[in-house]
Amino acid sequence: MNNPDEVVQRLDDVNYLVDDGLAMAIFLSMRLGKPLLLEGEPGVGKTAAAKALAQALDTPFIRLQCYEGLTAGEALYEWNYQRQLLHIRLAEAQGSSIRDADLFTADFLQERPILRAVRHAGPTPPVLLIDEIDRADDEFEALLFEFLGEAAITIPELGTFAATRPPIVVLTSNRSRDLHDALRRRCLYHWIEFPAAERAAAIVRRAVPGASAPLIRNATEFIGRVRRLDLDKAPGLAETIDWVSALAALGVTELAGADVLRTLGTIAKTPDDRELVAGAASQETRS
Repeated sequence: MNNPDEVVQRLDDVNYLVDDGLAMAIFLSMRLGKPLLLEGEPGVGKTAAAKALAQALDTPFIRLQCYEGLTAGEALYEWNYQRQLLHIRLAEAQGSSIRDADLFTADFLQERPILRAVRHAGPTPPVLLIDEIDRADDEFEALLFEFLGEAAITIPELGTFAATRPPIVVLTSNRSRDLHDALRRRCLYHWIEFPAAERAAAIVRRAVPGASAPLIRNATEFIGRVRRLDLDKAPGLAETIDWVSALAALGVTELAGADVLRTLGTIAKTPDDRELVAGAASQETRS
């Protein structure tokens, strides 16, 4: 992609609407070969941005879902211990001796998402999504520093593997905890805002093409009002799309308060939120 305008167009072609700020962040990340850290509320399209970018570039999409306790063996690489054991037993049966160096070779190496991205040999680098990095432990962040800074991984037994073409790396965070400054320094950064009603409607229209224009307009405007309530979890774009999909499946073409109450489970995810959203829906009916 040669400029931010082309980023907008290419992502539009795969039905992902991107604003100028995110388009610039993606363009600079690709041009400078720097990882891109995307933050924002859950459901604003951070993960979808990485998926759409891989689709637009027609390149492999590799995802690493982070969680508490994630280890290097699950994210970077691991040794195939079963195969090593079979190799030892075969050598013993043949009366041969085995050195440690014979067991720790590339033949016994299992690629995990990050090493797979580093060793990718295709003409276009893959898009590697490190999703919800804030869910992983602080120690796991330190494992990423070499990769994020140099597009390389060092395996003590084999040496350093450096990417021929650095992968396009997107990290996402919901800010459930603070990330280490050293990680942030290695990345470009962009905060994805929840879009205004008009833009939200355009995004939902792409995701739910069978929904009527009045329904999409009413639903996105209602979500905008609901998000100003004191909710435990404000509905994001993902919930909005689910909601409109549910309403369209029910044959709803224009929103009414009763439709909200029937489909509360798509946008309100706690008992307190259900009560507040139901109250907002009741006001809609009275008005």
